[in-house]
Amino acid sequence: MHTPHNSRLVAVGTHHKTGTIWLKRVFMEVTRTLDFPRFQIRKPRGEKKIPPSERSVLVSWHSTFSEELKSRSDLRGIHMIRDPRDVLISGARYHLNAPQWREAWLYKPNKKFDGKTYHACLNECKDWPSQLLFEMNHMHLETLNQMTDWDYNLPNWRELRYEEMINDTDMAIFSDAADFLGFKKEEKEVVMAAYWNNSLFGALSKDMPSGSKNSVGRHIKSGAPNQWKSKLPRAVAETYAELFGKQLKTLGYAEDDRWVDECTGPTN
Repeated sequence: MHTPHNSRLVAVGTHHKTGTIWLKRVFMEVTRTLDFPRFQIRKPRGEKKIPPSERSVLVSWHSTFSEELKSRSDLRGIHMIRDPRDVLISGARYHLNAPQWREAWLYKPNKKFDGKTYHACLNECKDWPSQLLFEMNHMHLETLNQMTDWDYNLPNWRELRYEEMINDTDMAIFSDAADFLGFKKEEKEVVMAAYWNNSLFGALSKDMPSGSKNSVGRHIKSGAPNQWKSKLPRAVAETYAELFGKQLKTLGYAEDDRWVDECTGPTN
């Protein structure tokens, strides 16, 4: 049941490598078609530009909404997370080759790395396990902390999991989310079309041939869930369980550490 009168503000929150490009493209199309203003919230001070009465879409790709904004009575939001083990794999793989025009931060000298860039340090790692360990202790740790710090009991937010969404080929979950966000019937038709147009199981499946050069193809190597089973080396998985097993359980992705036994990733 949707309540458009209670959702003047529509908020969309993700984290790095949790479906950000997917939802970014969806809501870019939605706001362009419906002529809604869209505001990217990077820091709380950016919330000052939100109009006082106009219907608007607010996005944050690190879910850095202020507590005050998240709890506003005129806001409905969706927040999407992903299995941290797949976030780790996707992040390491992407950061090895991400272009500077898309990820400028990767190429900035960093005092933490004695003046080297993140990209250089990652590429200096001699093999896949060491690349994963580097990623695990840096960008991945930041993303994991963001996911675990989020309040999952906010009544005006709908929590989504990437794994469920990527398998939701009949779009039932997203349809329910669109209702929750308060889109009217005519608006919802636009929203659902945008979702289909920008989903790997939808229109994008035709645009992702082997060797694709489009921007989405460069950013997304595979949208499949549970990549960690074949991509995480056993030794790396053991380290991950030791460092972050508690967070994995807190987020609902593991009941214990027995998942480590399923990992058969390459060791070089």
